[in-house]
Amino acid sequence: MTDTTNSRRKVAFLVATEGIEQVELTEPWKAVEDAGHQPVLVSTEAGEVQAFDHLDKADTFPVDVTVAEAEVGDYDALVLPGGVANPDALRTDSDAVSFVRTFVESGKPVAAICHAPWTLVEADVVRGRTLTSWPSLQTDLRNAGATWEDREVVIDDNLITSRNPDDLPAFGKALTEALSR
Repeated sequence: MTDTTNSRRKVAFLVATEGIEQVELTEPWKAVEDAGHQPVLVSTEAGEVQAFDHLDKADTFPVDVTVAEAEVGDYDALVLPGGVANPDALRTDSDAVSFVRTFVESGKPVAAICHAPWTLVEADVVRGRTLTSWPSLQTDLRNAGATWEDREVVIDDNLITSRNPDDLPAFGKALTEALSR
């Protein structure tokens, strides 16, 4: 029997305390679990986070560790779910921005969907890179030095980006493939 414990990866899901688009958290989370890996919920504060279904409150989820306590070296990948309020709050949190910057610079996979690339912009890690996002972010990304493309998933080195919940199957596949490398 083969020992598969070494192939189990730990994946940080970084979110603010509220405004997370629930499906953009739960679908990639399930993809990570289904691939045999361990998702970990990282947030700006301890306790619970409030997810949303567009503008309506949805479920709450328990935080595993705060971003101030999290160490990039403890994780094999980072997922940034969207929602409008979630990345907007993350980009004003210096610990979150630093964590994202260090993660991207580490070369490990970083997957961001919908509005989540706002945090990548704030971390100043998109210059010279090609990404996609929710369409309203394309000017922000271009102004930060990125090339924006309207595709369901864009992979540029260790950055994996998608536009919206319709792209979740491709986003999850790209994420789990990156974890298997």
